[in-house]
Amino acid sequence: MSEYNLDLTGKIALITGGSRGIGKAIALAFSSKGANVAITYANSSSSAEQVIEEINKQGSDAMCLQANSSDFNRANEVIDEVVQKWGKIDILVNNAGITRDGLILRMSEDQWDQVIETNLKGIFNYSKAVARPMMKNRGGSIINMGSIVGLTGNAGQSNYAASKAGLVGFTKSYAKELASRNIRANVVAPGYILTDMTNILDEKVLEGIKEVTPLGRAGNVEEIAAVCLFLASDLSSYITGEVIRVDGGMAI
Repeated sequence: MSEYNLDLTGKIALITGGSRGIGKAIALAFSSKGANVAITYANSSSSAEQVIEEINKQGSDAMCLQANSSDFNRANEVIDEVVQKWGKIDILVNNAGITRDGLILRMSEDQWDQVIETNLKGIFNYSKAVARPMMKNRGGSIINMGSIVGLTGNAGQSNYAASKAGLVGFTKSYAKELASRNIRANVVAPGYILTDMTNILDEKVLEGIKEVTPLGRAGNVEEIAAVCLFLASDLSSYITGEVIRVDGGMAI
């Protein structure tokens, strides 16, 4: 097993939604192991540029691209720009996602559509766009960011849960279609992780989440990034179509 390691030197990675939170942590984890990294961002160019600076300080090359993951044509443009810059793409992390929470009786059609288009259609857009360059490169690893909510459901998050559950079925199908080309696809399903999205939750809600988590604490973005690093590396070369929960035991 000595030839299998976490070294990503010479690898090219794209992380959607990589300007903050989990996406940023993944970008920095990959670059710390030698990968050149591209990230997309929806709105905050300043945050994206800061991530690029941090990556450069680690000795890796980087680029940031403005993109809405629900835009099919822009997804193709982003993949093309990455390949034009570095000649290939080895790793895709579909991380971009949003929430528009609300009970079914109060949820608007727009709230439903926004979440499905960003969280689920976005996965299709980038996974489809990256297929041909990965096939040309004779291999690749696609990591789709799911959620335990996609496995367990959650009141007030039917749109989010549906998008993340659909992501699982898509990933398993994609893994079967592209396995013969040495392209792997897996899902990482986080539980309660400390991010900007969870920081807005009421303290009582947070304590309740911790109580139902066997490890008794929230996770951090670096713990998600570590699993993504594993899935991007040769250490996971025989893993595809899998869903890995990183939830402190919440969904046991």
